[in-house]
Amino acid sequence: MAFKPLGDRVLVKRLENETTTSGGIIIPETAKEKPQRGKIVSLGEGKRTDDGKLIAPRVKEGQQVLFGKYSGTEVKIDSEEYIIMREDDILGIIE
Repeated sequence: MAFKPLGDRVLVKRLENETTTSGGIIIPETAKEKPQRGKIVSLGEGKRTDDGKLIAPRVKEGQQVLFGKYSGTEVKIDSEEYIIMREDDILGIIE
C-alpha cells in the first residue's frame, strides 16, 4: 500500500473480535459491536508545536492499540477498511 498519513495521524486496521463467548455462545454478525482495538499500519511524521518543532510519534508501525468507539474516520483503501485518527485518539498500547 502506498498511503502515508500527514502530521500526527495514524492509519489503523481494526482487529476482529471473537465470534464466540467464553461460554461457547456464538455471537451473530448483527449483534456484534465494532472492535476498539487495531494494528497500526502507517503513521505520519509527528506533531508540530507552535514554534515549528517536530514531536515524533509515540507509537510505531505494527503495534496493537486501543482507541475510542467513535474515534477517527473510516476509509477504504485497496478494498480494505481502515481508520485514520490522530495519535491523541489512541487510548493505549497493547503489549
